Amino acid sequence: MKFFCENENDTLQLGEKIASKLKGGEIILLDGDLGAGKTLLAKGICKGLNIKETVTSPTYTYLKEYFGKFKVNHFDLYRIVNEEDVYELGLRQYLYENAVCIIEWNKFKNLKGKIISVKIKILPHDRREIEINGVTL
Repeated sequence: MKFFCENENDTLQLGEKIASKLKGGEIILLDGDLGAGKTLLAKGICKGLNIKETVTSPTYTYLKEYFGKFKVNHFDLYRIVNEEDVYELGLRQYLYENAVCIIEWNKFKNLKGKIISVKIKILPHDRREIEINGVTL
């Protein structure tokens, strides 16, 4: 399914809509260029899961954990070169604990379970095209 977001509020609302379909244990892969809106969409998902904390990109910590309707493990693997680095940091253990995992810049291989793929493309005039597979909205 493709969605077109005209502004940041549209992207947040789309994240909330995704959250309304989650049952726990999903892995959400966010793909898009720098500045595409991956973290903004993650904020919307977290808002939809009743997370009250301020959601920020875990670029320098690799992982942030939030607690709401479900536990959310929010990964940002931008600075990781390959999957071996993921193992060395011990991040793979967080994937399968029945939390919702949101992964920006995925470096994990052979993921199993309920995978939701989100591709964000920047369009002219700050619009976004967001393609979602793995969940029906």
